[in-house]
Amino acid sequence: MTIPLEHYVLLSAVLFTVGACGFLVRRNVLVALMSIEIMLNAVNVALLAFNRARPDAHTGQIFAFFIIAAAAAEAAIGLAIVLSLYRLRKTVRSDEATLLKH
Repeated sequence: MTIPLEHYVLLSAVLFTVGACGFLVRRNVLVALMSIEIMLNAVNVALLAFNRARPDAHTGQIFAFFIIAAAAAEAAIGLAIVLSLYRLRKTVRSDEATLLKH
């Protein structure tokens, strides 16, 4: 039994919507970073689903690999920024991060 392509695309759209809503609604920087990770994983699901539909081309797998590498770099840099923000301001709320206004 094969799962149709539409199910993967629907799952990807739902994940991307959840990530976008989490990024736009929440004020916590850690939740915003996790929401970005969810959106990047939604793109990976879509890329791999389309790659499965066309097995002769491996571009979906290659793009997914680079997105995973970029997501890992984004997580490392984002967590470093959050830690330095917490050390200076004792908060991780994005609306209280006014360090660059000076």
